[in-house]
Amino acid sequence: MDENFDALNHKLPELKLDSKQAQGFLSFFKTLSDDPRAIRFFDRRDYYTAHGENATFIAKTYYHTTTALRQLGSGSNALSSVSVSRNMFETIARDLLLERTDHTLEVYEGSGSNWRLVKSGTPGNIGNFEDVLFANSEMQDSPVVVALSLNFCENGCTIGLGFLDLTKRLLGMAEFLDDSHFTNVESALVALGCKECLVPIERAKSIEYRMLCDVLTKCGVMLTERKKSEFKTRDLVQDLGRLVKGSIEAVQDLVSGFEFAPGALGALLSYAELLADESNYENYSLRRYNLDSYMRLDSAAMRALNVMESKTDANKNFSLFGLMNRTCTAGMGKRLLHMWLKQPLLDVEEINSRLDVVQAFVEDTVLRQDLRQHLKRISDIERLVHNLQKRRAGLQHVVKLYQSSIRLPYIKSAIDRYDGQFSSMMKSRYLKDLELWTGVDRLHKFIELVETSVDLDHLENGEYMISSSYDSKLTELKEQQESLESQIHNLHRQTADDLDLPMDKALKLDKGTQFGHVFRITKKEEPKIRKKLNTQFIVLETRKDGVKFTNTKLKKLGDRYQQIIEEYKSCQKELVNKVVEIAATFSEVFESLAELISELDVLLSFADLASSCPTPYTRPDITSSDKGDIILEGSRHPCVEAQDWVNFIPNDCKLIRGKSWFQIITGPNMGGKSTFIRQVGVNILMAQIGSFVPCDKASISVRDCIFARVGAGDCQLRGVSTFMQEMLETASILKGATDKSLIIIDELGRGTSTYDGFGLAWAICEHIVEVIKAPTLFATHFHELTALALENGSNDPHKQIVGVANYHVSAHIDASTRKLTMLYKVEPGACDQSFGIHVAEFANFPESVVALAREKAAELEDFSPSAISLIDSTEEEGSKRKREFEPDDVSQGAAKARQILEAFVALPLETMDKKQALQEVKKLKDNLEKDAQNCHWLQKFL
Repeated sequence: MDENFDALNHKLPELKLDSKQAQGFLSFFKTLSDDPRAIRFFDRRDYYTAHGENATFIAKTYYHTTTALRQLGSGSNALSSVSVSRNMFETIARDLLLERTDHTLEVYEGSGSNWRLVKSGTPGNIGNFEDVLFANSEMQDSPVVVALSLNFCENGCTIGLGFLDLTKRLLGMAEFLDDSHFTNVESALVALGCKECLVPIERAKSIEYRMLCDVLTKCGVMLTERKKSEFKTRDLVQDLGRLVKGSIEAVQDLVSGFEFAPGALGALLSYAELLADESNYENYSLRRYNLDSYMRLDSAAMRALNVMESKTDANKNFSLFGLMNRTCTAGMGKRLLHMWLKQPLLDVEEINSRLDVVQAFVEDTVLRQDLRQHLKRISDIERLVHNLQKRRAGLQHVVKLYQSSIRLPYIKSAIDRYDGQFSSMMKSRYLKDLELWTGVDRLHKFIELVETSVDLDHLENGEYMISSSYDSKLTELKEQQESLESQIHNLHRQTADDLDLPMDKALKLDKGTQFGHVFRITKKEEPKIRKKLNTQFIVLETRKDGVKFTNTKLKKLGDRYQQIIEEYKSCQKELVNKVVEIAATFSEVFESLAELISELDVLLSFADLASSCPTPYTRPDITSSDKGDIILEGSRHPCVEAQDWVNFIPNDCKLIRGKSWFQIITGPNMGGKSTFIRQVGVNILMAQIGSFVPCDKASISVRDCIFARVGAGDCQLRGVSTFMQEMLETASILKGATDKSLIIIDELGRGTSTYDGFGLAWAICEHIVEVIKAPTLFATHFHELTALALENGSNDPHKQIVGVANYHVSAHIDASTRKLTMLYKVEPGACDQSFGIHVAEFANFPESVVALAREKAAELEDFSPSAISLIDSTEEEGSKRKREFEPDDVSQGAAKARQILEAFVALPLETMDKKQALQEVKKLKDNLEKDAQNCHWLQKFL
């Protein structure tokens, strides 16, 4: 371990400050405000430093040892410090801004006691650090900052939402009603891919505010508090008029349609300081965001369905994004896939339109391979254009756009050659726009500009230069440069003849930064020409590798050559800026092009996945949410079947309205219940983003929302127990789900006692079946719940229990060996036994423990209420206990007891004195005793 510490200390840059510098820095550091979220770095040219609590955080988090810490100053003024190399700074910046959501990043420049903040960034605003974050990697997701304006009233809360995507230069507004759990806010944060949320500072930290903080934490969003005065609408239309493309009237019309959202948008403009940067002017788009445009997913559903990648994934196929990401453009396709997975479609026509494209690619292998070949050569157009607009681009960016542009005719002709059943759709969807953008007055002009201005021959050496023929001044300078090179070459030959030395072998011509053009001979040759050297030349340097010398003629030519080179560079720089400026005028064309190319890329990726799997995927039939059923024949879980060690057993799922719209699934642990219910959710999600699905046949009625309550982890850091977390997630289902949603619930009620858990599970099931009426998959260990299906079409006119069906995952127990084999098949009917003890045997429990467990389970089963009420009234041979009550007796008695309890709950105890309260309670008890005269169960209860 000590060796590791030594190795680390050896690698760390040395913190080199003299006592005066250290004292000056310490006095400056004390003036900094105390911000627990800010991680501050100080740029020391070759390396960075961090100090105080930041230093400790970096040492522990990134170096995993506090031995990296050094003390700056001495005694009580000593300040913990850590030095960070430039590479390590990049690693830390990536983690802070792309992975975590609990810190901001600041970089200071200066010396002594004079330092100033030069860069700052947050997870939602990474603009200042883009060059560091994406220097060697693609930008996979564009972060969004959201601002919320909350307006509470009697029937809930109206949310005004503004959002800002700095990468795509997009502003948006939305307004909607929400409940106390902020379920709509959560869906919006997930759909937009939000990384940071601005809210007005709350003086009194209300319960609602705490609930909102919980939602932000669940979604991994950083909370940033801003002054209430920033949430203002004054001058907003005028400010947006400067930023947004198009007319100010259109902006005014859009803003006037909202009451609270403009205030939130105002806070974002002020926070991101958009108006301070003129390169933003007339480059932003403004749009209305409608919550009902896409399927809503909350953070619980995203986790349950493994939609996005996680650091704990063993391989990329563990997540839906990792599995589906076969995109081949640089970055663009990945970002679009990210967005589509968070915003599945609801429009049947648009879903089918995407599916048509995927089918065309699946059926035509040549088209698929052709397009893939060309798309591989397309750069990240979105980010290149972003750099052009931000005036951060150089000639290299322009050349990359050119190299992407010259691939377009190949993409165009590949689509043009396709003559399958969807050829007219493909042509109208892609070809028309491609022809328009590559036309004479658009990209054709851009290609001409690059071909005439850039020296394309030098690209092979990695040199990006303006062609000397592009400008008359440049041509003249180039000619002068070539003339001087020729004169220097002639002088070299002449000098070699004069000194009688072979040219290039003995007498070399060197060009360096220190002396410019010089002659060089080896030390071995030097004695031969020493006399001439001392009389006719100026010796500059004598070293092991030889003697460097010059004469007045060479010096004159060398100086002039250097002067011409400097002029050439300066002229090149001016022309590069001019070319970049002209290239930036094509931004709008490139933005539209990027949209089309990335869509092609993602749909091609879907086709690639569908056709390359060992069992190919199939095209789903899509119907609107109020028609049709959800039928998946031979369905599989795409991520599970993609694991090397899995031989997946497919299952059917038939959610049929009025018959099996609500399915209760029982069966042993490890039998595949969780996988089955999740795979249904994943299949529907995939279908609604326009992908083929891992089924033999699929028919899907579009769902507006997927709610999932699958396995709750403890959240002790937020003071929330497993059971409380389970209840919070279930509450959001009960409040947010409609008959057009899909509900997936796994093991509800296991976080509390058996009776409480069963009671809650039953009540929730009844509420979903009777009130919400959404298709539901409910996996449970409470076998008693299967009785709900027996109430289908019951005679009680108050109960509308219809469409409940029992299913179970099958398992086989060998009669002789009592060994359990999981069959992983989902079959109709309830599970007739529990397998917990068999699973314990799987886990190699000691035999004595398993034997005792069997004994105790047998005892408890004989004494359980269900056993008592179901055993025949006559005492059976060998049974341990006689049934005490008739089933009717129990249900009548329980109903009376419940009435009394409800009457007690309804008493206005807060307005009664003690005497009145006791009198009322006595009346209730007397009534219950009267009822108990004819009910044995109630007598026992009393």
